[in-house]
Amino acid sequence: MTTMTGLSTAHAAEACTTTTLLERAAQGDQLAWKGLIEKYDGLVRWVARSFRLQAADVHDVSQTTWLRLIQHLDTIRDPEGLPAWLAVTASRESLSILRQASRKPTVPISDETPDATVDLEESAVSRDAAAGLWAAVAELPHRQQHLLIVLFREDMRSYEEVAGKCGMPIGSIGPTRARALSHLRHKLTDRGWGAIEQ
Repeated sequence: MTTMTGLSTAHAAEACTTTTLLERAAQGDQLAWKGLIEKYDGLVRWVARSFRLQAADVHDVSQTTWLRLIQHLDTIRDPEGLPAWLAVTASRESLSILRQASRKPTVPISDETPDATVDLEESAVSRDAAAGLWAAVAELPHRQQHLLIVLFREDMRSYEEVAGKCGMPIGSIGPTRARALSHLRHKLTDRGWGAIEQ
């Protein structure tokens, strides 16, 4: 059996399928764990950031999500569905942090009345929608998933940066984006979200 010894983490992540990485990680292969984290931690953190968590909470969500994977490694029946599993788990952990924060007693800093424009129910619905959206994104082919995540990162300023981050020609970004959004639209429609605009 081919081993990952001597391969860089980045090369190992690219060279191995998710199935292989999971199998090796289950056998205690630390390079395989690093490969999984390098391959999918961007998705996990992006899901957490979509809930507008603080940086420390995003880090906590990431750590807890990977801990949950260790705890449930033997329950992953479809390794290629791992991105969706991670996205849903990260969403649940993010919601847990938000729920804990909402239970903490707050000290009023002024006598002003609360902002009536903030609808707590609407906010909860928005968080649930974000969780569903990222679960659908996580089901896309890895190349499309990665492109969408990179395209919507705030620090990506140009297609040149996106192309470099995704390792694809600039001319491929538009067509790949269109395919990704089309697939995403179908997945969301199947979930009962109705048609979405590209």
